[in-house]
Amino acid sequence: MKTLRVLLVLALLYGFWILLSGFFTPFLLAAGFFCSLGVTLLCLRLGLLDSEDRGLRWNLKPIGYLIWLIVEIIKSSWQVTRIILHPALPISPSLVRFRPSQTTALGLVVHAHSITLTPGTYTVEASADEFLVHGLTSSGADGDVDSETDRRVRALEFR
Repeated sequence: MKTLRVLLVLALLYGFWILLSGFFTPFLLAAGFFCSLGVTLLCLRLGLLDSEDRGLRWNLKPIGYLIWLIVEIIKSSWQVTRIILHPALPISPSLVRFRPSQTTALGLVVHAHSITLTPGTYTVEASADEFLVHGLTSSGADGDVDSETDRRVRALEFR
């Protein structure tokens, strides 16, 4: 079973390499294979492929979260564009502090980076106790403090 898992990871990594590369020269195909093999061996050495409860987790929650985040980024990009193109430049920079509800380091990182990826907002400080978020507008900063982002990231956490 372990051998099958190792071969599956190798095949997935190599397929992903080919998908992103788009070039099919012998050198690049070989380089992609050896890079995929190296990452697979590293995962094996770190013990990420040893048992069923670690390693690959087949879960659709991250895909749903990424789709939601992309939609939020598009909406926020449109809002920032409208603000920049407005003749009066209606900005009201603000800093907002709030307590995240995530319990894992990965959850905190995903939450902080999701805020920073959204145009018009930036995570200035992030800790388990408190986030400090800068927003181009006060409503934009408050919007990232809303419970929706926090709830969606909390739902992603592996507990």
